[in-house]
Amino acid sequence: MLKGVLFDFDGTLADSFEAIAESVNFVRVENRLPELRFEEIKAHVGHGLEHLMEKMLPGCDIDQAKKAYHAHHKVHMKTRTRLYPHAREFLKKLHLLGISMGVCSNKPVRFTTELIEHLGINEYFKVVLGPEDVPNPKPAPDMLIEAAKRLQINHNEVVYVGDMDVDIKASVAAGMEVWIVRHDDSSFKISENIATENIYDSFLEIEKKKSLVFVAHDRI
Repeated sequence: MLKGVLFDFDGTLADSFEAIAESVNFVRVENRLPELRFEEIKAHVGHGLEHLMEKMLPGCDIDQAKKAYHAHHKVHMKTRTRLYPHAREFLKKLHLLGISMGVCSNKPVRFTTELIEHLGINEYFKVVLGPEDVPNPKPAPDMLIEAAKRLQINHNEVVYVGDMDVDIKASVAAGMEVWIVRHDDSSFKISENIATENIYDSFLEIEKKKSLVFVAHDRI
């Protein structure tokens, strides 16, 4: 029986890639490096800020790069981040079903928390975790296991919703089912093994294919 749903943030609940790319290029220019194309930056998002800075600023002081990224991102992230279509409605329907929800993202947790509040969806989440809250970030299962623990739900009663390989690896390691949402992204690629029925084009498609959400329709 499904009792909990955990979500990734970047690329799953919200399209924040433009904000991330803008902050990365700001730091690159600060370090006298040329700006990179959006697609080049997007390909390295999802593994945490440390990984992103190492890939995007080779040979630079990573600690200083992270500080510069933080300073820029906290100012500009809200105007460049938006919910994916039907995300708000999907969260509302799960909430009305009594499903406990949380967010597990490799994004710095204070950014995730601020953005969730800014987007007006914070009321739906009982727990929001980031890499600072656990020993190891995704693809390790630590964050997902900790979230299930805080929600007081068994791992086999939780689904994790993500958009990339790192989410699949974390879910498998945590013993959780995973739903991958690609949001009709033509550049979407998954190399990890996953059943095709667990890959969806949108939240609306999940709603149509999962009977648990249909039950919620009569309760809205």
